[in-house]
Amino acid sequence: MASEIIVGLDIGTTKICAVVGEISGGNVEIIGMGSHPSEGLRKGVVINIENTVNSIKEAVEEAETMAGCEISSVYAGIAGGHIKGFNSHGVIALKEKEVTKKDIERVIEAASAVAIPMDREVIHTLVQEYIVDEQDGIMDPLGMSGVRLEAKVHIVTGAVTSAQNIIKCANRAGLDVCDIVLESLASSEAVLSSEERNLGVALIDFGGGTTDMAVFSRGAIKHTSVLALGGDNLTYDIAVGLRTPNMEAEKIKIRYGCGFSSLIGREETIEVPGVAGRKARVLSRQILGEILEPRVEEIFTLIYGELVRSGYHERISSGVVVTGGSAELQGITEMAEQVFNAPTRIGFPEGMSGLVEVVNKPMYATAVGLVLYGAKQSKGGKKFRIRDGNIFNRVMSRMKKWFKEVI
Repeated sequence: MASEIIVGLDIGTTKICAVVGEISGGNVEIIGMGSHPSEGLRKGVVINIENTVNSIKEAVEEAETMAGCEISSVYAGIAGGHIKGFNSHGVIALKEKEVTKKDIERVIEAASAVAIPMDREVIHTLVQEYIVDEQDGIMDPLGMSGVRLEAKVHIVTGAVTSAQNIIKCANRAGLDVCDIVLESLASSEAVLSSEERNLGVALIDFGGGTTDMAVFSRGAIKHTSVLALGGDNLTYDIAVGLRTPNMEAEKIKIRYGCGFSSLIGREETIEVPGVAGRKARVLSRQILGEILEPRVEEIFTLIYGELVRSGYHERISSGVVVTGGSAELQGITEMAEQVFNAPTRIGFPEGMSGLVEVVNKPMYATAVGLVLYGAKQSKGGKKFRIRDGNIFNRVMSRMKKWFKEVI
């Protein structure tokens, strides 16, 4: 059986990561990975095209060398405070008294027919469930008898310009974009089990520039949101609080950081380099905990507030899964359990073979998830380049199709 190469490109605020997967017989084997510090993004949004293009090229070249293949197309992740998700509902009458493929397409179209501002674009239309003649909870209604078909969907929208900038950066690095995928949705492919999705779970992707949340229940996505706060805020707090350069603050956070200060021993100390050649100082690690704990608590409290507003806070029976680069901070699970009052675990990428030990870290969950997402899509899926104006082409073709059906 011929194998297919799929590449996930996580364009993050702190790092850009490319993961190469080989798909054969339904199995995903990781054959290469490249990572490079990200220098052109802020809070998940591109603010410098040139720097972002250079970082993408570096990460992709490293992945190509490791995988021994040429990368031409990628599945790219998208995040940022501009992302908004909402639920919608569509109803149609069944012409044939039996659900056909065309009926399923029609009901999804009906559910997607919502007014969206000109500056926003639909990134995903995710089906939650189908209802045939008031029988709910159906995941695949094809062939079922009935007179009325309903669909409940979750629609994720983002700023057109942010999506275009991601495609533009990938194109200028010589890559086609097969699809743009919400980062928390991609991460969920890599770290959540089917039992968790069915029972109900809140996935928190704690990244550098943003913290994304996706809520699943009964096997379907119910709610998504993006908070424009992340690990970079923790680093900045350390830099200000301990009066040390940003780069040193990042190193201190990774080596000594703790988001739950009661885990820190009283005698523990850290060495803090000074600014502009000033002497290094030795401080109690407890001080670092007192800087980080309030910020971690604030981020989780804001996410919990969003979860309560969504109305799904009582539906996360299997608890909370925290992934992303900042999930590696000591004390994250303890703080999340305290805020959410639910069992919490750290999400590591699963469901693949090959270079598992290379990508088996929460920080690579999105990139691995993008590969797994790509593997689920149909072979040779859509590719769009910004110069084809494809975002608008997709909207136009949707409208033409709709007019044909009406006429």
